[in-house]
Amino acid sequence: MYGKAFAPEYQGALTTLSVNSSLTEVLAAGTEQLRAAERAGQHGEAARSGLAVAEAHRRLGRIGEADRAWKASYRAARQAGDTAAMAWALWSGGTLARQRGAFALARRLLELAAELGERGGDIVVRGYSLAGLAETGRIQGDYEAVGRLHEQLLAEARRRGEARHTVWALEGIAQIHRNTGSFDTAYALFEEAAQIAAGADDRRGHAWALRGLADVVSVRDGDTERALVLLSEAEETCRAMKLSSALAYNHKMRGNVLYRAGRHAEARDCYEQALAEFRDMSEPRGTALARLGLAKCRARLGRDRAETAAELADLARTLERLGLRHAREMVARAQEEFGIRADSPECSPGTPQQPREAFGARAEAVR
Repeated sequence: MYGKAFAPEYQGALTTLSVNSSLTEVLAAGTEQLRAAERAGQHGEAARSGLAVAEAHRRLGRIGEADRAWKASYRAARQAGDTAAMAWALWSGGTLARQRGAFALARRLLELAAELGERGGDIVVRGYSLAGLAETGRIQGDYEAVGRLHEQLLAEARRRGEARHTVWALEGIAQIHRNTGSFDTAYALFEEAAQIAAGADDRRGHAWALRGLADVVSVRDGDTERALVLLSEAEETCRAMKLSSALAYNHKMRGNVLYRAGRHAEARDCYEQALAEFRDMSEPRGTALARLGLAKCRARLGRDRAETAAELADLARTLERLGLRHAREMVARAQEEFGIRADSPECSPGTPQQPREAFGARAEAVR
């Protein structure tokens, strides 16, 4: 039913790259082709090779380079009069904005990308842009608003037999079910995603599906060892493909699994590793989630109660500011877990806050 997975973001002379090509390989090939296209004055080719460069930088966590690359791709596409290539560049910029926690900007860019994709007759970039909008809403916890869009995109991907997008949609729907407590449904969807990804040789999608399965196995079944085995398998892929963000989320999930098992010192080490990785790539959502796990571990290991309360209060403000509803609810549950009232003096507005990280080179100014 499904063909082999492919990467539509690798375009022009780079279509020979595999969906499983390492990001360092993609970056090297894309940069070489981009320079050749620029020397030859081939704006269309520069736009399409520049897209691969932007995506490689983004997935490697190199935010500044990714920001410059997608903007350059958009400018080249506009010079070439290539509407579809402009849409792809905006999709890349919108995806980067979401990764950096600028959700309003992400929605704006992805909406423009979907519109240009439709105008340019490229149904793939239109679908990817709508998927980006759906994922943005899901990450923020707006499940009711984006649930139907996820289902619509899943139906379209199944109809076209597009494995990679089918896997993405299944994983997104599974995550919504997991976060709302429907663990059996979530497991079945993650399992289907893993099977399709394996059959289509989509190693990235398979790694994310394994992470989802590990989460459900841990929280539903209490099967710590199986969850850790699944995460180790996924980690091998993340390292082989240089998937920096996916690897950091894998380490964060390993911390979750160990924390649930009461292995707090081991969990603390995993959260510390994930936190360093998220901070290195300036990813605010992952940073906040790793900080939350680390705060809970330290509390279990004897940290002063007032320090825990202050940390959780600061996290609550950070997540409120980012608009991450589900993650904010996780902080509230942690406050309840440790008997800390959100309105207590320890959680007062006077508690020092972490400085807000800038979004690249002031990305709010039109990407």
